[in-house]
Amino acid sequence: MKFEKDLQSEYKNLFLDARDLLLSYEGFIEIKKERITTYSNDKGGICHLRTMPYGIDFGFLKGAKMEDRYSILTGKGKAIRVLQQKNQLNKEIIIYFINQAIRINQNKK
Repeated sequence: MKFEKDLQSEYKNLFLDARDLLLSYEGFIEIKKERITTYSNDKGGICHLRTMPYGIDFGFLKGAKMEDRYSILTGKGKAIRVLQQKNQLNKEIIIYFINQAIRINQNKK
């Protein structure tokens, strides 16, 4: 499982801090999959979280619909955009994107 590998990474503490932030949202559910750990609420998927060689990634599942006032999301696919975090979490930026993901889920038809 990817979750166990994330806990063995040199970025374990960063991963756990990000996990704690995500699980602090009321109604968020953590799903540990073979290849990735995802987070959702009752309206749908929010993001995935994983360790990487440089830190951690938040993969926002509907990131292509998000406003990126910081111009820091990466990806060119139809849906997912990735927020990279290195060394420490920028909680202000992470919360900005999580709140957008929640709003997108609430507004979906």
